[in-house]
This record gives sequence, C-alpha cells and structure tokens, in this order.
Amino acid sequence: MPPANFYYIVHCMNDNDEKVLETYRSFLLMSEIAKEESLSQRELAKRLGIALGLVNSYLKNLVTKGFVRVKNFPSNRYAYLLTSQGITEKSRLAYQHLSYFSSLYTVARQDYLALFRSLRAKGVKKIAFCGVDEVAEIAYLSLQEIGLELDLVMDTETVGGKFFERLVVTPATGLLSGNHQIVITSLKRRESLREELVRLGVDPAVIYSAGG
Repeated sequence: MPPANFYYIVHCMNDNDEKVLETYRSFLLMSEIAKEESLSQRELAKRLGIALGLVNSYLKNLVTKGFVRVKNFPSNRYAYLLTSQGITEKSRLAYQHLSYFSSLYTVARQDYLALFRSLRAKGVKKIAFCGVDEVAEIAYLSLQEIGLELDLVMDTETVGGKFFERLVVTPATGLLSGNHQIVITSLKRRESLREELVRLGVDPAVIYSAGG
C-alpha cells in the first residue's frame, strides 16, 4: 500500500506539482518491482491505487529509459525486474522526495489537529473513524494529542482486523451502536466512504474529514 503521504500529494496537488506526482508514482512502481514478486499490471495498479492504463504507460516509460526489463514466462506471463540503472534511479527518487513527503506528513497532522480541536470546542468527547489505512494512523496520533477518545472504527475493506486494539467493523454494524461524530480517515476513499455513510442514513452534518 502506498504511504499515506501519497494520498496527501494527490489531495494537495496543484498544476505545478504534476511532475512531483509523476516521479513519485514511478518511485512507487519501482519499489513494488524491487520486491521481485511476479505481479501483473492489474495487481500493480491495485497496489498503487491508480488506473491500469497508467501503470502500462509508466512501465513502458521505465523500460524505454532502461530502468526496468521484462522477463517472459510460458502462458503469456511476464515479470518486471529492475535493472542496475533502475536500482540507482529508485534510490535517487527516494532521496529527492524525502523532504517533500515529510512536509506533507506535517500537513496531514496539522489538518487533523485543527479538525479535532474544533470538535472538542463543540463539546465532542468521542469520535468514530471511518476508513483504515496509514492516514488513519496519522489521525489517531492527532486524536490522542487533542485528548479525544476513539470510540469506534469502521471500514468497508479491513473488516475484522484490528486498529490500535479496536475491532474494525462495517459501517452498517458500527452505526447500530448509536449516533456518532464520524471522521473520514482515508483520503484515497474519502468520497466513497462518505457516500456509503449517507446511504446508510447518516446525517452529512456529523461526517467530517481533514482538509475540507
């Protein structure tokens, strides 16, 4: 799964940052390839959270530049491998983006801190999270700093797992326990989770997300 900062890149993008997003996607793609698993383009697209056509385009570009080579297997299967040039390029991109990612992590922390402060000022003491990924971890750190309590964790994809010792339940199950102030804690799936909550009858006025 891509780092939480990747979703903040997309969220905070402006037209001048398109090159940053492009190079970071290349870095993520090369990082997955470096694991030396036999992954299809479809699986790579799923892991990166981008369209299959984009993965195909990025791979062709990386092959052309000599960073990735394709290994053929029987039954029309392929494996993608980093070349020595690709390993060097992956390291260069990691260093290039490190400071950028660090600043974006800070942005995420500050956005959640501001949101939780505003909820505390309204008298809210307990919060429900909806959406579990690395962004939720950032939100949880901010929640603890403000002194609010995490009462419930819901998600549509990680049901049955644990989030800081709390069982992750479906929104439909979680909502049976009563009314909650709900914070969307996945940027990648923010809109789809909000739509699911509204579909289940949650008042949009009690659904919040950081950064807008």
